[in-house]
Amino acid sequence: MEIKSRHHLRSDAISEIEEALAENLSVELDAETVEKVELTSDTWDVVLVDGDPHVLYLDEEPFLTVDGANAYNPTKHIVTVDSGAIQFVSDGADVMRPGIVEAGDRIESGDFVVINEENHGKFLAVGKALVDGDEMAGQEGRVVDSIHHVGDELYEFSA
Repeated sequence: MEIKSRHHLRSDAISEIEEALAENLSVELDAETVEKVELTSDTWDVVLVDGDPHVLYLDEEPFLTVDGANAYNPTKHIVTVDSGAIQFVSDGADVMRPGIVEAGDRIESGDFVVINEENHGKFLAVGKALVDGDEMAGQEGRVVDSIHHVGDELYEFSA
């Protein structure tokens, strides 16, 4: 991943990010410096929070990266998986119903979600819900498309 451009964000752009993260994830962003990084690939636009890639844009909306979720510990839009799903989700697999322990009932199909594991509460991935939260647990079927996960290029990115 190569950097195409990097610039500090204006206060109004930072406010938009803060408001979106507060509304969607109940996260209060606490930062001294906030920079937007555009990469040569069209895959990600990343926001560095005090130098760390904690925010990315999904459908032009700010959302936490896996690293950001582990740093800020969101309390909304969370899907929790059991220990059997950890390896698959960490390798970028989509989330399947049998691995889900819990999903927020306010999650709607199409929402972006963070995936964590039940034992230690660590966040493993970011994805897009394919069904509402109250329909996620069950016996079979894919319920979250994986977008970004532990160990991918974005997770390993450092500026």
